[in-house]
Parts: sequence; structure tokens; C-alpha cells
Amino acid sequence: MNGSILQKTAADCAEELPGAQLEHPFGPDWEVFKVRGKVFMLMTEVPGRPVVILKADPGEALVLREHNSHITPGYHMNKKHWITLESGEGVTEELVRELVTDSYRLVVAHLPKAEQPVDPHTYGGATRTDR
Repeated sequence: MNGSILQKTAADCAEELPGAQLEHPFGPDWEVFKVRGKVFMLMTEVPGRPVVILKADPGEALVLREHNSHITPGYHMNKKHWITLESGEGVTEELVRELVTDSYRLVVAHLPKAEQPVDPHTYGGATRTDR
């Protein structure tokens, strides 16, 4: 999967999520996806390489980084809670969609119950594989 396909896959997935909105608060070079005003995904280029930056459970983020050289700590974000995803071996469409959905669910889980567009504990659960 190349970088532009990586970002298109991530954006297509994010746009399907209930309440998700695309904004450009940092200028045209950054695509920022939010749910109820909270960021769950950013896309940009880090010198010339398209990347997707996602929220991740700290333990899961550590495992992902240890097992895939194309997943690194979050670029310009809290390194414990965010990951940066680049295209490369092992980065499949299924993985990208799963990580985007996980990021969304983590953010939704921290919203006040009345603002949650979906139940973060059950949403997207049917598509999860190896967990």
C-alpha cells in the first residue's frame, strides 16, 4: 500500500464514522478528523512521506510499534497515546481501518455520554479480528 492509498483508506474509513468531521485548523497541509470537536486522526506529510496519526491505547501502541517498523510514536503528539502510521510492508487496508476505528472509539469513550454518537464499547466490534 503506498502513501496516497494509505491516506485515502484512512480518510474513507473516518468519513464513514458517525459524527466525524474533517477540518483544516493547521492549514492546508494537515487534514484533521474530529468527533464532537475532539481530534481522533490527523494526516499530513513528514518530509514528503504521507502519514496518518492516530490515537491508540498506550499498551496496544507499544505492541504495534514493536511489531511493525511502519508504526512509530505520534508525530507532534503525545508519544504514549498517539501513533504515526506510514505505508509499507504489513500495513494493510484492514489494519488501517481497524486502527482508525480504534482511535475514534478511544476518543468517543472520553466524551460525555450525552455527546457520544455511538456506544464506544460496542461500535465497530464485529470487525475486530485478533483481539
